[in-house]
Amino acid sequence: MEAAPRVSFGVVADIQYADEEDGCDFWGRRRRYYRHSLRLLRAAVEAWAAEQPPLAFVLQLGDCIDGVNARRGAAEGALERVLAALRRLPAPVHHAWGNHELYNFCRNRLASSGLNSRPAAAPAAGPPAGPPGDCHAYHFSPAPRLRFVLLDGYDLSVLGRDPASPLHRESLRRLREKNPNENLNSPAGLKEPQFVEFNGGFSQTQLDWFDEVLKFSDENQEKVVVTGHLPIHPDASDKVCLAWNYEDALSVIHSHQCVICFLAGHLHDGGYCLDSHGVHHLTLEGIIETPPESNAFGTIYVYDDKMVLKGRGRISDRVMYF
Repeated sequence: MEAAPRVSFGVVADIQYADEEDGCDFWGRRRRYYRHSLRLLRAAVEAWAAEQPPLAFVLQLGDCIDGVNARRGAAEGALERVLAALRRLPAPVHHAWGNHELYNFCRNRLASSGLNSRPAAAPAAGPPAGPPGDCHAYHFSPAPRLRFVLLDGYDLSVLGRDPASPLHRESLRRLREKNPNENLNSPAGLKEPQFVEFNGGFSQTQLDWFDEVLKFSDENQEKVVVTGHLPIHPDASDKVCLAWNYEDALSVIHSHQCVICFLAGHLHDGGYCLDSHGVHHLTLEGIIETPPESNAFGTIYVYDDKMVLKGRGRISDRVMYF
């Protein structure tokens, strides 16, 4: 008989709820089920709440409400409906911030909202809980010798920041250096098509902190799962949906032995690869483009030698050995 998992947790990405009729994506090609997404989330919560043994936590991988809410002044109400659904869980929720959160709210508002899941208390040992400043990155350990690191892929971004701030100016400079298009959301003609406004990147300060966390995990024989809204491997994403400086994040990961998996959202079709260093990159399919008769969420069970994903609806089952 197989041993019980060391920990189990839920995963969901790109809910993008809005109290709107169905719409389309940025390019007008893909149907988005705005109003149905909340019903699918509630069904996911009901399934997670029934899990035995209980889940340790749920990862919400970003874009929980859609940018359309900002245009109709409905952001606060939409966010409250999503958070109310998640509050029915008997487990904490860790929230990544995506571009749609930043279409609706500035970073200061997000930091004071229910989407700020960064621990208030400093860890008893090891690196700081997160980088300095308003970066929404942190680490936590739900079980011995197992650590999760949540990265902020919009630490460098022109979204959600005061245009007068140094990080906004640096982000806009980087974006315009790589993207000369009048519409900065357009990847047309770009050699590096990830340099669009709806993506973002990792500051050097965040990368240095990330490196410090992974060094600590190496020294303490921990396994590490990294997560964030934006994918960081081109074989687990299309080229447009990657973090701006995804190679920098990969370089940090590959300079250590501890990372077993990177979990992301953003690309609504999902993706997967096992990279050259043995790290699994899993991009979760998004609820927003999931037909009402299906769903898109999962539960991951972590064992001593593998992670087992039990998917629902559009998300397939998967076993990821490490």
